[in-house]
Amino acid sequence: MAVNKKNIMTRYFFVVLLLGLVGIAIVVKGGMIMFAERQYWHDVADRFVKENKQLSPNRGNILSSDGKLMASSLPEYKIFMDFMSGEKDEKRRKKDQHRRDSIWKANFDSICIGLHQIFPEVSVATFKSHLRKGREMKSRSYNILPNRSKRISYIQYKEVKRLPVFKMNRYKGGFHEQSFSNQRKRPFGTLAAQTLGRVYADTAMGARNGIELAFDTLLKGEYGIGHRQKVLNKYMDIVDRPQIDGCDIISTLDVGMQDICEKALVDKLKEINANVGVAVLMEVATGEVKAIVNMMKAGDGNYYEMNSNAISDMLEPGSTFKTASIMVALEDGKITPDTEVDTGNGIMLMHGSKMRDHNWHRGGYGKIDVTRILEVSSNIGVSYLIDKYYKDNPQKFVDGLKRMSIDQPLHLQIGGEGKPNIKGPKERYFAKTTLPWMSIGYETQVPPMNILTFYNAIANNGVMVRPKFVKAAVRDGEVVKEYPTEVINPQICSERTLTQIREILRRVVSDGLAKPAGNKQFSVSGKTGTAQISQGAAGYKSGRVNYLVSFCGYFPSEAPKYSCIVSIQKPGLPASGGLMAGSVFGKIAERVYAKDLRFDIRNAIDSTTNVIPSVKTGEMNQALLVLNQLDIPHQKEFSGSKNKEQWGHTQAAPSAVILQHKEPDSGTVPSVVGMGAKDAVYLLESRGLKVRLNGVGRVKSQSIAGGSRITKGQTIALTLRQ
Repeated sequence: MAVNKKNIMTRYFFVVLLLGLVGIAIVVKGGMIMFAERQYWHDVADRFVKENKQLSPNRGNILSSDGKLMASSLPEYKIFMDFMSGEKDEKRRKKDQHRRDSIWKANFDSICIGLHQIFPEVSVATFKSHLRKGREMKSRSYNILPNRSKRISYIQYKEVKRLPVFKMNRYKGGFHEQSFSNQRKRPFGTLAAQTLGRVYADTAMGARNGIELAFDTLLKGEYGIGHRQKVLNKYMDIVDRPQIDGCDIISTLDVGMQDICEKALVDKLKEINANVGVAVLMEVATGEVKAIVNMMKAGDGNYYEMNSNAISDMLEPGSTFKTASIMVALEDGKITPDTEVDTGNGIMLMHGSKMRDHNWHRGGYGKIDVTRILEVSSNIGVSYLIDKYYKDNPQKFVDGLKRMSIDQPLHLQIGGEGKPNIKGPKERYFAKTTLPWMSIGYETQVPPMNILTFYNAIANNGVMVRPKFVKAAVRDGEVVKEYPTEVINPQICSERTLTQIREILRRVVSDGLAKPAGNKQFSVSGKTGTAQISQGAAGYKSGRVNYLVSFCGYFPSEAPKYSCIVSIQKPGLPASGGLMAGSVFGKIAERVYAKDLRFDIRNAIDSTTNVIPSVKTGEMNQALLVLNQLDIPHQKEFSGSKNKEQWGHTQAAPSAVILQHKEPDSGTVPSVVGMGAKDAVYLLESRGLKVRLNGVGRVKSQSIAGGSRITKGQTIALTLRQ
């Protein structure tokens, strides 16, 4: 069969022409889209892709040195009810109205009872009245809680979501919420609040003070970027750059020690009606601040942390400064611990001004040596020696102080510290009386933390280390940054001077005015301080005089582990550094020392003897478990399941511990006298009471007698004693 070449070429030509036209059309259309219709298609795309948005990171946690959570970012919620919930279509909504009404009425009582159990401060009747009002209003977003400003925790939110109706989806049940992310919470309440610091309510603004501010760049993390894009008629969140959560900060604080210091200090502040109180506990070798308390009296008569007084207060330190003065003279070879001074009848003229010892009205101390001068904190003894040897060259005395770095700022990890102010002879107001008064802690200003750092150096074999509040920054279990111990001054004085002053400071506590700071179980060293607080231009005699009473020292004396300063500002007399600040130091030292004790029980108890311990009142199953584990003879005088709480009391018989059960009446206040704090708080709070503790140890008394009728939300005060 012959092939018609002409027909083939014609077809080929038309195919090529068609493809060419299609190609030209594609190019033309592409050009129109790229240029003529460019803006139109941009607008179309924008309808499907939402603008970039910041992805907020989670703020890092602040942890104690033993891993306890001290500050964390947790979500909070407000909860609402839509009483007109249902299908979007109006006809279908009306059709389902009857069904929703019947479900709501059937579960109304259960909902109100459940809400009361979660929020016991609001009664069932109040919830019923409040929710009925919202239903009558046909509100679409009615606050479920009567207190509209109240936010609830994540745990409370999850409990509410388990209630009838509320556990249904929003369109069927009507329950919905508004979340507030990254709300900063402190599980231990106000403990070390000023040091931990605060963040602004709007967390995007960052931190305000304390560790939160100093380590804000590490804590806040890095923002990410994302956008929303419409895919298959639904918007999806697309992450362009993921956020990086903040680091966790490992602080040096110890929750147990912080609690010990705070309770001991606040008890004394209340007792003597003081205005301000400071207590700082530091680890000698590392400079780690284990506890720091800054308490100020508020208008309501209670004490709160409002300022960082321990690092910022610029006050004349008083007699705690005498240690530095004597060390300068010892180091320069001007005196020895046996050098004697005749302090006379307790009054001595110093360049025309009277210098008095605290016992001048009892005739003074007469002739005493340097050791005794510090034991009794003689103003005359110290000022006479410094004036005698340095009045012709006061710069040498000032140089001696600087040699020990007591004049140096500490450059702490947190902000707000004060800089020591120690005068030099070249300054305008350095008079003849300045040197003797300066030697006993007047006409100088040194913050409490700087005084503690100086005494810590004495305890640390002369090595002055910088106090620190943070040990490390950690992310996902890996250390991002570490903060090692920093040395300020490798040797503040010679070994000879150090040995002499350490022995003197030990005797100040054992034989001097600081006996209340001592302890029979271990040796304590330190120095008291009592000083009038200057009223500025008005001096020291304007109206009622305020006093600064303090004690700074370390323990145990032979192998110092902790140093501590207690500083209290109070109005009027009596004022005693030993009796007031020293007694607080003594309680802190005793409890911290006991906390660290490790005994081998085989060396303490005869293994052939049955030792019958004193057992606290409380939950009997827990006591029974401990007695069984320790093989201590006991007699159980109650029956019941191990899984059920058994509250009662104990008696120590000659050969066994007797456990007796007494079930508290659910409608009355239980007696918790004899219980430990943990059991007492648990039992009372489970009955709907709020508990306020005072002291440590076992409960000795309660403000609401056992057997009284319970009023939900009422506060009960417990007094504890060792």
